[in-house]
Amino acid sequence: MSPPPASQSDVVDCWRDHRSDGGIVIDVDSNGIVAGGLSMPHSPRWHQDKLWLLNSGTGEFGHVELETGRFVPVTFCAGYMRGLCFHGDFALVGLSKPRHNKNFSGLPLDETLKSRKAEARCGVQVINLRTGDIVHWLRIEGVVDELYDVITLPGVCCPMALGFKTDEIRRAISIEAE
Repeated sequence: MSPPPASQSDVVDCWRDHRSDGGIVIDVDSNGIVAGGLSMPHSPRWHQDKLWLLNSGTGEFGHVELETGRFVPVTFCAGYMRGLCFHGDFALVGLSKPRHNKNFSGLPLDETLKSRKAEARCGVQVINLRTGDIVHWLRIEGVVDELYDVITLPGVCCPMALGFKTDEIRRAISIEAE
């Protein structure tokens, strides 16, 4: 699980008061601020010599210019972003629908969605890092409204998940290699 959004205050939950532009990225080794002015930053990841992150409150996926601390947006994603992983030249970004509570309302994301005549989605978007284009997506509908993380499983051809309340779990056999 990724760390929660960070702010410059040491008061518990103070980040909630500065959701639109008070988010920061901290270098834990030096205790220095790498980037600021973010809106609920999430899932910072190092890939291809860049620090990528989700500026979740704005709906922007991008990277940080380490020399200047400037966030460089690459792509807009229609949803509250949580979870980021990479596979070669592609990023996979998890999207959630907003909870419509105090933490998720009134963000710049709301206005951007409205101006684009779009609604927040739940699912995964695949982004080409070279072009910034969304090249594929998986939309999730029904009872699932939120994703918290995404991961790639390289070399896995036919993954499956078993529910704890289904009959399949009683019939599943797993043999691990030694």
